[in-house]
Amino acid sequence: MFHPVSFFIGLRYLRGRSGDRFSRFVSYMSTAGITIGVLSLVTVLSVMNGFEQQLKDRILGVLPQAVISQDDGRMPVSDTAPQSLQQLSHVTHVTPITRGEAVLQSASSLAAGNMIGIDPSYFEPIAMHMTVGKLANLVPGSYRVVIGQALANQLGVQVGDKIRLMVTSASQYTPLGRIPSQRNFTIEGFFDTGSDVDKQLILTNMQDAGKLLRYKADQMTGWRLFLDDPFAVTELAQVSMPNDWQWSDWREQRGELFQAVKMEKNMMGLMLGLIIGVAAFNIISALIMVVMEKQAEVAILKTQGMTNRQVLMVFVVQGASSGVIGAVSGGVLGILLASNLNTVMSVFGVQYLMAGGSLPIVIEPLQVIFVILGAILLSLIATIFPSYRAASVRPAEALRYE
Repeated sequence: MFHPVSFFIGLRYLRGRSGDRFSRFVSYMSTAGITIGVLSLVTVLSVMNGFEQQLKDRILGVLPQAVISQDDGRMPVSDTAPQSLQQLSHVTHVTPITRGEAVLQSASSLAAGNMIGIDPSYFEPIAMHMTVGKLANLVPGSYRVVIGQALANQLGVQVGDKIRLMVTSASQYTPLGRIPSQRNFTIEGFFDTGSDVDKQLILTNMQDAGKLLRYKADQMTGWRLFLDDPFAVTELAQVSMPNDWQWSDWREQRGELFQAVKMEKNMMGLMLGLIIGVAAFNIISALIMVVMEKQAEVAILKTQGMTNRQVLMVFVVQGASSGVIGAVSGGVLGILLASNLNTVMSVFGVQYLMAGGSLPIVIEPLQVIFVILGAILLSLIATIFPSYRAASVRPAEALRYE
């Protein structure tokens, strides 16, 4: 079978001879290092992707991802959402909303949270996390609320108990001083998302929330947008809104959290990437030793007619082969380990103190391909200097004492 001469000789050198044991050992260690580095990077990034996706689902999936309002924070109530909002890219649902910050007081405790007034006839993601009660029971005038299970534990309340909601932003002056708007609400039910949202979110009927916030009967805060990707708010925030509408999104409350997650993910990738870099540059040591051992053979090849470029490619093939083998095998093993990480950890008896009892894993194929190609590229860069030294060998000087 025909092979290009540089490719053929490079693969022969990669296998080595029985007398080149130390060179082969260094080469094998470089390949093993790249394999371990790529395996670790793929596994860790898959876990970090899983945590990021879990945060998106449990926090951004239930919080208002984006809200369109006017300068004064109020809009007239309408039965149908504006077409201009429904036609925005990434928007899946548009629902009316009335929201504000509130203080909850029970018989035994006090807490603060974000009150959201909804229309139960519209789409509401909290419905998928309800453990007790129904959102459909939040009818106008009933003054019922749905809170998170964690907040209920903090307040020490059960379904049917009364709690007092107070809104300081809607306070009024009385002969006794400034008193916040307040009213007793009945606990309708609980939800559980498995995140800190359970300690902050309070749902009630939109009209009841409007009365507590001292809105007029035909007023609401604005329109709530649900997106297929919550991170698309960066793109949508640049779109000019009609009628001087104001845009606000989850970044105002949760931007720092996801920025920290992204930074941690990048730093973990950088640190594990350095492992691949160190292993890749070990190829330099292996190739330099091979070049020193094979100067006479290189000289003979040159006298047989091989050009400097062909000689250079011989050692590039030898060094890059270690990188390709290590990167591909590391990528495959990384995918296998990430896919079965929870099973592997359970075998070692590792227990998870988290909701669901398992690590979230999300393997992104493009990310894995990028890691593999990056490792191969580093390996190619590492072969340049030793290969150039081999191509610079002068046959007369190399064979002088042979």
